[in-house]
Amino acid sequence: MPEKGRYRGKTVGVFLGGESSERDVSLRTGAAAAAALRRLGYKVKEIDIRGDWLGSVHGAGVDVAFIALHGRFGEDGCIQGALELGRIPYTGSGVLASALSMSKVLSKRVAASAGVPVAQDALYEGEMLDGPPPPGMGYPFVVKPDREGSTVGVSIVRLKEEWGPAMAEARKFDVRILVEAYIPGREITVGILNGKVLPAIEIVPKSGSGFYDYKSKYTVGQTDYVIPVPMDRDILARAAEYTRKAAAALSLRGAARLDYRVDPAGNLFFLEANTIPGMTETSLLPKAAKFDGMPFDELVLEILNDAGLSK
Repeated sequence: MPEKGRYRGKTVGVFLGGESSERDVSLRTGAAAAAALRRLGYKVKEIDIRGDWLGSVHGAGVDVAFIALHGRFGEDGCIQGALELGRIPYTGSGVLASALSMSKVLSKRVAASAGVPVAQDALYEGEMLDGPPPPGMGYPFVVKPDREGSTVGVSIVRLKEEWGPAMAEARKFDVRILVEAYIPGREITVGILNGKVLPAIEIVPKSGSGFYDYKSKYTVGQTDYVIPVPMDRDILARAAEYTRKAAAALSLRGAARLDYRVDPAGNLFFLEANTIPGMTETSLLPKAAKFDGMPFDELVLEILNDAGLSK
């Protein structure tokens, strides 16, 4: 298959690991991508980014970068900027799109401007961090660090006494906290690959709370992933359309995944965009691609083929 690859004959650097709270997941994503690229016949270097990031990028000795870094510095535009400066083509979204999407607050604002529905929310920062819950927002609500992934630091607040501990947990990871109205119902995720919307997947955690937390995400058997989704076709069609609109508004490139809540009345609410989707054994983008007829190695090749620099 390498003869079909845009970067055939080139050395691919798989950038993985990093120093964020999602390091372990990134190592697994990177290992899976690197193994696929080797099966496809590519020369691969696995580069664990720690410490001197700029030195690691510019001294990597690679022709193209496959970014498998999750969280801070990997998904927020930082590594993308370093690769731009080094003129090394890279996979996924560019600097601006990555930075926008890393912020749950900003990505919601941009998506909403494109006509994509979002839940009521309030941003806490500075002196507000020690303040009371948002007035006019009834319980329950969700407290999230603005720029974290994998549900790190996220709490569902159902009672007044849970507010303080939830804020304290979120503040371990960010100085900007998003407080968002809890949308009862179901959760779906929709992948998009080089402009093509993939089939939706419903996420059904097995935990008693039904909360899709870190353990549910990355422990095999803790969550059911349902595809095709047993949901009204009109809802799924709207999810696909919202994904196109949000991806365009955020200037997403390559592979991305957008998450939604669906309330009992069938209303959709955009939650966030993931610009470096996981590629582990429990990850959602590979499941959607496989259901759509694309094996894992072909998915990795499609992601690599789209690598480039900002124009």
